[in-house]
Amino acid sequence: MRTANPTFKAFSQPQTWADAHGRDSLAEGRANVMTIGGTVTATSILLGVCVAGAVGSWSLATSEAYGKFAWPVGIGGMIVGLVLALVITFKPKTARFLAPLYAAAEGLFLGVFSFMVGNMVAAKTGAGTAAEGLQIGQTLVLQAITLTFAITAGMLFAYASGIIKPGRVFRAVVISGVIGAMLFGLVAFGLAIFGNSTLISVYSPTNGGMISVGFSVLMVVIASLVLVLDFEFIAKGVKAQLPRHMEWYAGFSLLVTLVWLYIEILRLLAKLRSGD
Repeated sequence: MRTANPTFKAFSQPQTWADAHGRDSLAEGRANVMTIGGTVTATSILLGVCVAGAVGSWSLATSEAYGKFAWPVGIGGMIVGLVLALVITFKPKTARFLAPLYAAAEGLFLGVFSFMVGNMVAAKTGAGTAAEGLQIGQTLVLQAITLTFAITAGMLFAYASGIIKPGRVFRAVVISGVIGAMLFGLVAFGLAIFGNSTLISVYSPTNGGMISVGFSVLMVVIASLVLVLDFEFIAKGVKAQLPRHMEWYAGFSLLVTLVWLYIEILRLLAKLRSGD
């Protein structure tokens, strides 16, 4: 059993009752297992922390007095988030403690990243004033947030209603897409280091070319489909009665996908706006 989200590997590892619940008895274990309600609660808390962090760093970036600190905060959030994600992925039991910190760090990064994208689009479209540029950024962010949650709700409905059934072929296609996207990113970054920006240019929020826009559409589609596999593995984790700390691990894993989806949607909207 496999998933396109690498953070969900813990769900695919066979576990005995002792592996999952330690020395708890069967009766004690049943009171300390993963549930849908608990997973929803954990995910909601992590999303709230992430949004709060993003609002804070966005406010910092737009501040005349403290705006100079935005970049260090954003880059720091990205690095800390990456380190925490790696720790949580390999040590799922740490999720209940580290996932909120990851959400906060990722929020700090997203706020600054969103502000940067808005500024780039404003400069490309020739915004006359700083206020107009800020308005462009706010509009793009609100649209990206709305689309992210709309797509998430749509994919959840499609999975729950059986419209989309993640069989073997579906999993293979989605996983191949994720691996391909990762490899493309590594190659593009490697070439950019040596001065060739041909491939990495498709990531630019102001590249409104057909190939660049098409690439972003593909990334949005792949990230959306990963959500279906995420939902499936959560459902199987609940059915297998995994320990309660996996609720936080599941929330963390969903947040990883949602952050990726938001970034790709924001970048797509920015490209479309830049190409007007």
